[in-house]
Amino acid sequence: MRVNLSVGIVAMTDPTINPHFPTYDWTIQVRSQILSGFFWSYFVPQIAAGLLADKYGPKWFLTVTMVFSSLAAFLIPVMADYSPWCVIACRIVDGFCQGFFYPCIQYLLSKWIPVDERSRMAAFVYAGGPLGTVIAMPATGWISASNVGWPFAFYLYGSLGVLWVIAYVFLGSNNPSQHKTISESERTRIEESLGASNEEKYPTPWKHIFLSLPVWAIVVGYSGQYYGYTMIMTQIPTYMSGVLKFDIQSNGLLSAAPYLALWLTSFFMSYMADFLYNRKILSMTNTRKLAAGVGFLGPALALLILGLLGEPHRAAAISLLIIAVGINSAIYSGTEVNHIDISPRFAATLVGITNGIGNAFALVAPLVVKYIVTDETNSSEWRIVFFIASAVYVVSDVFYSIFGSGEVQPWNAPQNANVI
Repeated sequence: MRVNLSVGIVAMTDPTINPHFPTYDWTIQVRSQILSGFFWSYFVPQIAAGLLADKYGPKWFLTVTMVFSSLAAFLIPVMADYSPWCVIACRIVDGFCQGFFYPCIQYLLSKWIPVDERSRMAAFVYAGGPLGTVIAMPATGWISASNVGWPFAFYLYGSLGVLWVIAYVFLGSNNPSQHKTISESERTRIEESLGASNEEKYPTPWKHIFLSLPVWAIVVGYSGQYYGYTMIMTQIPTYMSGVLKFDIQSNGLLSAAPYLALWLTSFFMSYMADFLYNRKILSMTNTRKLAAGVGFLGPALALLILGLLGEPHRAAAISLLIIAVGINSAIYSGTEVNHIDISPRFAATLVGITNGIGNAFALVAPLVVKYIVTDETNSSEWRIVFFIASAVYVVSDVFYSIFGSGEVQPWNAPQNANVI
């Protein structure tokens, strides 16, 4: 639901792809506004979502917001007939609802994953997003060119959201102690690894959180990550269509290829992170910094080279985009899971803060493209976009490398948590 519009909007604005379905005369500037609409509201509920998850558990917040997110997907084909602003409104609703997802997921990770499996399992969960992208982009391209047309893609993904809700109502649980069918041995292993005191509730130490350099290191890391990732995720289909001249079906398939690489490499990267820490080769802090360095500097270099190519050859451009996104998977073992390291008790709240601020930069990425790329076939304008994203990745890594930490912070402890 989050990414299919990146491919769908190509079919929605090109009457040659499937003349049997409506198309709209939206300029690239309008399309960039539509694609950024998701992020206009995505960062808004983040902090509140983290607080609510920490206080009440995330299960029903995830359930209700997924229902409304699915409804917003259903409505896009209907709203498109009225105005692009109606489509933007659907994306704003979708973004607000999905703003609950990551804080709630981080809460679940903090309650369900033993410390020695943290990198692997967190990467496995977070890589579900890229896996969805791998499925959605080529599927949307194929659907858009088929007899059922682009509207069916939105109906399909909305339906899948509803099916997820039904499954999660019966199978989901906030923590092992509340799960009805978990074995005693598994529950004991998880709780002993994490510590039973992690279940106790304490006031949020706001002052300590906002004065914590490790927290701000994650904020800067998230900001750089989401700027670069969102720019690539939302703009690759347009770049492939305008500069590389791929048709809609090839566009969807090749747009998904980088995310397939990300999903596959995430398993190796996360295994290596756990290996380095469990074998005591690196401390948790250095493990996180190494993973973040690979995840930031890899795509920075690939995007820099892509910009320097001038008029890019198809094979070179696709290869560099695959490398940029694939290497970025190391971030799942870096900043993405770092909240649980520094404060397992307030992990959901920290994700609300860092994800909220970080995704404000995700909102900026499509708008930067809007103002720089006036002609989507002009590779020189795209070169500037890639250079900016590369620089953002580098700056983020430098800050995180200096101030990041993998150690539990003092304000996570009960005796310090009463300072608000």
